[in-house]
Amino acid sequence: MKMNTDRFSLTVDEYLAETNVLIYLNDAVTQLLEHKEEYTQFGVVRYFAEYFTSVKNGNHVLFREFSYIKVTPHNRESFIHTFWKCFRQIGKNGDLLAMSEYSSLLQLLCPDFPTEMVQNAARIVLIEDATDCLMSFSDFIYAFQIQFFYEEFVESVSVIYQDLLSGKSPNTVIVPTSTSVEQISSAASEEPDAQEGVDSSIFCECIEGLCERFKHKFPSTVAIKEILESSQRVSFYGFLMALAKHEGVNQDIGALPNKSDLLIDPEMDQELERL
Repeated sequence: MKMNTDRFSLTVDEYLAETNVLIYLNDAVTQLLEHKEEYTQFGVVRYFAEYFTSVKNGNHVLFREFSYIKVTPHNRESFIHTFWKCFRQIGKNGDLLAMSEYSSLLQLLCPDFPTEMVQNAARIVLIEDATDCLMSFSDFIYAFQIQFFYEEFVESVSVIYQDLLSGKSPNTVIVPTSTSVEQISSAASEEPDAQEGVDSSIFCECIEGLCERFKHKFPSTVAIKEILESSQRVSFYGFLMALAKHEGVNQDIGALPNKSDLLIDPEMDQELERL
């Protein structure tokens, strides 16, 4: 688990909140009580040591319920990394899979993983309405990473986007400037078929306002600005796909290698050769 280098300057409460230690401690005790006979055979101390070692190594999310794998950023990162390690061979073989097939793979690792989240990831790759098409492993996994790791951010941005698209002043933490209001009104008066997406500068302003007080994880505002400053208008799924392809965003999450290295895993290759 990633640790803050300034952790010794934090108060106890700040440290516990930042590292989610209480969440893991509570889960460890719950698991111990539910499987008491199994775990007490080799000692409680050893059990806790192995539990927190698995948390540190990121393999604690395997076969766990969805509510657990999404409860902390570390769990989400670990699950994305585990999915990549388990099914990287699909990408290496060049196989194209449908959304339903990716959903089945995810449910092998997490039995109650919601199909809806897989559908949302597929919409990023296939631009909203063609979710029955086949997708490459690399396209899917980077889109899935954005949808899953930044789930709350994506939902909030969707609300902002729909408000802008309909000409409403978005319900965010910022107060739009008079210029922004005029631009929103102007955009709303255009023919819907003639406009593609929303004005990138207004969209960027609204997202920055959201990020200032957002309590969940969100991509760096530097990456968001870089994406939105590259064009005058942007669609919702176009924005998410740009985030999925952004190497800086991928590095910040830390679950996947860059796209050029996605299918390279010497340790796994050696193990497959041995088998």
